[in-house]
Amino acid sequence: MFILKRQDVEISSVQHPKRDQQILILHYQGQTFRLISVFNASQEEEAKAFWRDLTDNRGKACVLLEEPERYSVWGKVRIEQLASEGAIAGDATASFFTQAGLLILQALYIDIEDLLGSRQAGLFQKDITEVLRQWRFPQAESPEAINYLLTMDPVTALQLPPWQEHHLNTLMQELHRLGKAYFGNATFAERALEALQDMSAGDRGQFLQWLGQSPVGKLWQ
Repeated sequence: MFILKRQDVEISSVQHPKRDQQILILHYQGQTFRLISVFNASQEEEAKAFWRDLTDNRGKACVLLEEPERYSVWGKVRIEQLASEGAIAGDATASFFTQAGLLILQALYIDIEDLLGSRQAGLFQKDITEVLRQWRFPQAESPEAINYLLTMDPVTALQLPPWQEHHLNTLMQELHRLGKAYFGNATFAERALEALQDMSAGDRGQFLQWLGQSPVGKLWQ
């Protein structure tokens, strides 16, 4: 569809019908869109490639929003859809999606510590803290919160952070970027995905299906 500037649109939020959180909504010429993924200012090509893939190859109705500090991709949605069970199921905030993201995060952290040493693991912890702070991940605002996320058991935890689909897209994108930066190649990805064996087969399968169809899926193949 369109590449838009901030002055072209209005952005508001609506209450998630089942969770204590807000859903960002972009308004443009009477149409409404919800946030799919966010890219930083240096990722213009990645953002445009993702947007073109969704619109040209997958037939999705999406807009790309250009702002000085970021690029974001939004998918068309009707507000009334958000209240339906189906729309929320596609919110990617089912707990096992967050569970999978945390397992991969922890696996990469442990891999760096085992293969590169504690100093590199400490630097990675600082890097991922900055990533989650920059993109405003819920319940990841402080070094103490990050330390908890790196050491908790996502499989047995009674409560997980209320991350949305765009958080998961950003997490997987940034984990792959950091993994390549630390290891110099992408061989870490296969090892990190092995951590999903701790999940049930059904949950693991749904997450991998989502990942394969996500904008960062090609990175993790």
